[in-house]
Amino acid sequence: MTGPFRAIGAYTVLALCVGCASDSGDTMSSGRILVAHRGASAYAPEHTRAAYELAIEQGADYIEPDLQITSDGVLIALHDLSLERTTNVAEVFPDRFREEVIRGTMLVRRWYASEFTLAEIKQLDAGSWFDPRFAGERVPTFAEVIEIARGRAGIFPETKAPEVYGDQGFDMERLVQAELQRHGLDVPGGVPGTPVLLQSFSAESLRIMRQDLGIDLPSTFLMGTDTDERVWFTPEGFERIKEFATGIGPSKNVLVAFPDAVAKAHAAGLTVIPYTFGGGDADSFPTFQEEMWHFLYTFGADGLFTNNPDLFPRDES
Repeated sequence: MTGPFRAIGAYTVLALCVGCASDSGDTMSSGRILVAHRGASAYAPEHTRAAYELAIEQGADYIEPDLQITSDGVLIALHDLSLERTTNVAEVFPDRFREEVIRGTMLVRRWYASEFTLAEIKQLDAGSWFDPRFAGERVPTFAEVIEIARGRAGIFPETKAPEVYGDQGFDMERLVQAELQRHGLDVPGGVPGTPVLLQSFSAESLRIMRQDLGIDLPSTFLMGTDTDERVWFTPEGFERIKEFATGIGPSKNVLVAFPDAVAKAHAAGLTVIPYTFGGGDADSFPTFQEEMWHFLYTFGADGLFTNNPDLFPRDES
């Protein structure tokens, strides 16, 4: 078998051999994979060139762009549907907000990315909110993230709120496919050194990419609540997941609640890459490194998402 994949049971999934080179030229870091969550987001503003570049310098196997869509149909790397948390959009476009009521009484203003053109979003400062040293950082397009990673690291894009964009007339999955095709990344091993792993909280989005569009890339089904996992963490649930994904990405709290989930997922032929480690506190562990070590080498996860790529424990010692 060639490319960054191996067989688990009857299915082909991401190979997690650190330091192993495939026939296609892709490489992985040893044993477990390190996914830089929004880039090295503990040290630089999330989803900016600075964060992605630093993540690669710190040894990330994959950088992670969350994907949103501009009003003119361009995929950009941004976590939120709206721009106000991580840019100065309220200063540059003070009158372009929508007012919404949340929690029943709180009135908030939102500047939705889908209501701005790419040219308008490129005017925004996406770094100063984090630290004045990063003033002038811009919101990157998905294409720009690909170019940053090309030949240097893998890409782990997430289709973010695809149903919301579908209601607005956008087809996020086809936009992702088109961008991957344009860069030669729509097939395993398309660009040596830059494997692609797709991810989404939306089972339907993953199903569309795999079954309807025929995108033959590994994919991770993200999970966030105990309620959801009580449905999926069964033999029948894992079999259903295998119809549209090659792995699962549960929150770390879910794995604590279901400590046997990793073994069961592996037995079903699925990889397990939990999120998110670092950046805040290490919960009940003395350090981030010890927390990550526990999930990797006690629970047996195949990798993890972290804000602190430099603290990733590369082996069991």
